[in-house]
Amino acid sequence: MSSIKKVLIANRGEIALRILRACKELGIQTVAVYSTADKDLKHVRLADEAVCIGPHPSAQSYLNIPAILSAAEVTHADAIHPGYGFLSENADFAEQVEETGFIFIGPRPDNIRVMGDKVAAIEAMQKSGVPCVPGSDGALGEDDAENIRLAHKIGFPIIIKASGGGGGRGMRVVEREEDLASSIELTKTEALSFFGNGEVYMEKFLTTPRHIEIQILADQHGNAVHLGERDCSMQRRHQKVVEEAPAPGISEKLRNKIGSVCADACKVINYRGAGTFEFLFENDEFYFIEMNTRIQVEHPVTEMITGVDIVREQILIAGGDKLSIEQKDVQIKGHSIECRINAEDPNNFMPSPGTITQYHTAGGLGVRVDSHIYNGYRVPPHYDSMIGKLITFADSRDEAIMKMRNALDEMVIDGIKTNIPLQRKIMQDEVFCKGGMNIHYLEKKLGESN
Repeated sequence: MSSIKKVLIANRGEIALRILRACKELGIQTVAVYSTADKDLKHVRLADEAVCIGPHPSAQSYLNIPAILSAAEVTHADAIHPGYGFLSENADFAEQVEETGFIFIGPRPDNIRVMGDKVAAIEAMQKSGVPCVPGSDGALGEDDAENIRLAHKIGFPIIIKASGGGGGRGMRVVEREEDLASSIELTKTEALSFFGNGEVYMEKFLTTPRHIEIQILADQHGNAVHLGERDCSMQRRHQKVVEEAPAPGISEKLRNKIGSVCADACKVINYRGAGTFEFLFENDEFYFIEMNTRIQVEHPVTEMITGVDIVREQILIAGGDKLSIEQKDVQIKGHSIECRINAEDPNNFMPSPGTITQYHTAGGLGVRVDSHIYNGYRVPPHYDSMIGKLITFADSRDEAIMKMRNALDEMVIDGIKTNIPLQRKIMQDEVFCKGGMNIHYLEKKLGESN
């Protein structure tokens, strides 16, 4: 059992409920914090204690560090789990949590800080032997001639990226030399506006890559394992729509090779907790793009094919335990697919908040639903539109797709619009069913159909 006795869950929605369940299974008490818009969330009702931390704007509640720390103090929590999004990759928050005497269920603040800066992350990965996309190997300066020389050395097309970027913001593809200087300036301006950091760098723009990521776990005792890979290539505007594990067409030999490199890198940088190495994959080559220092939305597909409870491991690691598994214990079996269920119009992707008048979840062998919604739940307009995740597992990819088709047909969410019709189309799509599509495929398909 964990040395942690009470966890404050500094998040909302399905991930907050997921963390609460893991805590309950470990016999750990839970504290839910919530905004005024979220008093009826399922995990708020189920937690041992609940504290309102402010009004619905995130800046006044879920991003309000003093309010969260105060809630932890008054409830005598031992640890804080940030989930994903919000403060999960905020190094200052992690630092304040630890300086205040609480346990941060996540990586060390210095890990978060380095990996949150794309330039620093690439430099750290290069030193650790992780393959990276050919690029500027550092921030771009003001010398236009030098930047043009770098671009020609890398080879057009190139992409300009914000060092502090994320979520598809702060990046611009450049195909011609004459557009380079203006594109750099525009990206710098955008980066400063969105992220408060105008530093940008340059990388080779891969034309038909897949998005492959490696899940790792590392403890405080120098142990690290990888849990195989996920394919997250079905994206719209750099936002994942469908994820699966393992990735189609990745051999066991290739998986173990890149997985071992990632696990070794964790040992080099003294990493702690769960993390994900994200790569672009083209022509059987992996190119590191970033590391997410938190639990991922798509972690369930990895759990399904390995049998490893990643959130449980996070909590145990934070409490000082050694990893409960070694690399030889990780066995990848079957195939798992996850469809993100969003409260949005499936045609124009506009958010669709409102009251759910009828909810019937899918079920059956090999079907998992991670969601916080219920009959009568009101989806607020203030937060991300994802309201759940539908996950299937089977012996083969074809069977997992068939299960997903059936599960999507079974799932009923009335009162609001959802993207279930889009997910049904994807599961019937000939290219998706073959597997191995690149990151541009879905956007091009949606462009053709709109």
